[in-house]
Amino acid sequence: MSYIEIKQWRDSQIEKQESSEELNAFHDSIMKRVFETALKKVKEKAGHPPCRYAWFVMGSAGRFEQAIISDQDHGIVYEEDGEENSAYFNTFGKELSFGLHEAGYPYCDGNVMSSNPVWCRSKASWTEQLEKWLNEESFDSIRYMLIFYDARVLEGEREYILQLKKYIHDAIKDKPDLLERFLENTIHTKKAVGFFRQFLPETHGSHAGSIDIKQSGFLPYVNAFRLLALKEDVERASTLSRIEALSELPKYARELQGYRNAFEKLLHYRLLHHKKMTESYDDIHYLDIKELTKDERKELKQILKDGQKLQDYTQSVIKGMMRR
Repeated sequence: MSYIEIKQWRDSQIEKQESSEELNAFHDSIMKRVFETALKKVKEKAGHPPCRYAWFVMGSAGRFEQAIISDQDHGIVYEEDGEENSAYFNTFGKELSFGLHEAGYPYCDGNVMSSNPVWCRSKASWTEQLEKWLNEESFDSIRYMLIFYDARVLEGEREYILQLKKYIHDAIKDKPDLLERFLENTIHTKKAVGFFRQFLPETHGSHAGSIDIKQSGFLPYVNAFRLLALKEDVERASTLSRIEALSELPKYARELQGYRNAFEKLLHYRLLHHKKMTESYDDIHYLDIKELTKDERKELKQILKDGQKLQDYTQSVIKGMMRR
């Protein structure tokens, strides 16, 4: 199947997905078809892969939280160092990025793709890269590390990513102040509900009257549960699975009640109101509050307020740990 044929199939079926879970399973199936086509093309030119490897997705794809339109976030980890292996998987990574683009997934603006050697490395090189990110003080280094932590293997050796995540957990045990640096990197998000429980929509531009559902809605939940997962050695990638795992721990059971339902409703709102918005990746991050019913506006305000409350709770957990 060619990339164009995959895109045609994707475009004909994507709006038929009735839930966020169905939509993300559909995205997985499309990306796996692209993978098979890309691998076939590379095999024709360069032969079979020279060693074992894993192709993993990150970002909303890694967390199983993609919208109808989703850009690329993916990488490769291969078993053994060597110029031949590096050349092969860099070629494969470029073909994967091209194939996904042709199939309807825009290139990542931040170049977080297998076509970038930074995100296409051997296991040993990945360990060195993670160590570098963890030891640097820069905002970007922490951001890249957090992006990597959402990795989920789509094809290949799942244990490679689990081993690298264990390296991150071990580093945090040795240097617990890392969590505070992660917190500083993620704590600032855009508020969409004011002190008097009024919406704070965009006031200028093409999205005037809409709220940024990614910055104000999703990120407070995604960032908080990623931080708590890092603290508690939870290797799961999706926000919902992280909520589930953390809620099983007695110290979080009461505090985290209700957040799973709130996050599921966020996913539902985005799918429900964005099915017709299939032209622009940027548009998919905004929700026009005029399209909501009175009850939906009331419910969404509460979900957004709960996200702010969750951020405050997570900050208190991390700060409290540092004071002990």
